[in-house]
Amino acid sequence: MTMKSKYRYGLALLLILNICACTNLDEDLYDKLPADQFGQKEKEINALIAPIYRTLKPIWSPAYFCMVDGSSDMAITPTRKGGDGWEGGLFKEFRFGTWTSGNRYVTDSYNGMMRGVSTCNQIYHMVNSNPSVNNKEQILAEIRAVRALWYYYLIDNYGNVPIVTDFTVTDKPKTSSRKEVYEFIISELNAVKDLLRADVTSNSYGKMTQGAAYTLLAKMYLNANIWNPTAGTKWQEVIASCDKVLSLGYTLESNWKASFAVNNQNSKEIIFPIVFSTVDGGNIMLQHTLHYLSNAALGLSTTGFNGINAMPGYVREFDTEDIRFAGSFLIGEMRDPATGQILMTAHGRPLIHHIDFTFKYSVDADGWGQVEQEDGARCYKWEFQKGVNGNMENDYAIFRLADIYLMKAEALVRSGTSNAEATELVNAIRKRAFTDPAKLLSSVTLNDIYKERRFEFAWELVSRQDMIRFGTFLNPIPGPVGRGAINAIRLIYPIPRTAIDANPGLTQNPGY
Repeated sequence: MTMKSKYRYGLALLLILNICACTNLDEDLYDKLPADQFGQKEKEINALIAPIYRTLKPIWSPAYFCMVDGSSDMAITPTRKGGDGWEGGLFKEFRFGTWTSGNRYVTDSYNGMMRGVSTCNQIYHMVNSNPSVNNKEQILAEIRAVRALWYYYLIDNYGNVPIVTDFTVTDKPKTSSRKEVYEFIISELNAVKDLLRADVTSNSYGKMTQGAAYTLLAKMYLNANIWNPTAGTKWQEVIASCDKVLSLGYTLESNWKASFAVNNQNSKEIIFPIVFSTVDGGNIMLQHTLHYLSNAALGLSTTGFNGINAMPGYVREFDTEDIRFAGSFLIGEMRDPATGQILMTAHGRPLIHHIDFTFKYSVDADGWGQVEQEDGARCYKWEFQKGVNGNMENDYAIFRLADIYLMKAEALVRSGTSNAEATELVNAIRKRAFTDPAKLLSSVTLNDIYKERRFEFAWELVSRQDMIRFGTFLNPIPGPVGRGAINAIRLIYPIPRTAIDANPGLTQNPGY
């Protein structure tokens, strides 16, 4: 049985929370098993903790995507000619840095993250109170590490949030400072990291492992100067965490595209993924980036919503000889395979995706308007499976080994430890991106590493965090669909108005 098959079984067992659903896994009737005896077999444990992984799926959603890539200089969801994509100005707010505490996507993302925390707390309570669960220490460590991941997303985006760890406590929590949240995450990860399984196998794929926990630690230490500046930088801790991951058996794929293939669960570069399935909540990028007619050109049986595309300036930073250029962006003519003719939009224009575009229609006083339906380079990073008629199978890698290489390189350069080793790590990434050895670097700078991260991680939900760490997030974004400089309050998002209305003990972030 493949790991994806196991997860399809496990994720279908949400009702196992009450041990009352009629469920059949390999003919084992768990609905007839007393709750206090459930958790002795690996399949039972997988079913029991499956909800903590299922809650991760909303990370790969339009809401969170707009918050992190749509607020940076990486991506935009423009209003199309005719008004499609306006959504009451939702996407304009992310592009211009004018979001408020009532923004729907800011609210949805916060609620989703807090639900993830609550689910972890609930499953932790169930496992901890069940005397029959085998390997309980490791399972509890796994749950705590996933909860720490949710707090990583919360500290990155919202900063000051409540710390909740006990599912049985019904009192409304109060806001903890970003410093307190940072220290909590670090403490949790250090407590559980070595209790987790260390194998890099099909059985550990999709689970919170030592590799995932140490990668998360590296991320925390890498951003320590932003999230907990009074404690100083943690470059040596970044290096040590990365070295641990490098010792565990992950490998860079020689084929860069392998980590984004339809069946990318076989990639040994992926450290921790969101496991997607076409039958149980799939990858939705296809729908949110492709034009309504692109399915004909690409041989698909489902249509796109004509939404997300790349910012022109971002695309033009790429070397066209870099395989990640063609591998990340869908650009150019979309032809009908039956006739060979370029498809035509509803406005009688050829369906040719241009890198550069501008607001041409109904431009308002702020400079936002409508663009042609066909404008913009689309996301082409995750393989589109021929004939797919819904969500895609491709898993999304929250963490992959290329990030470890570049995080360690950044820490080495920032700490002045070893430019030679940092250069070697960056070149390992560039070697598979270029066929010309002349494209390798002789000595890397911080700016080289920043650019390499931009080339390597297009569409992968890291651009906002990277821009903040490298000090570019508040800067003007040039170009006809760019923006001016934005205020420093935009370095974190507001706590949603609805959350504060429901819990007056929460404190709003400064400036909102």
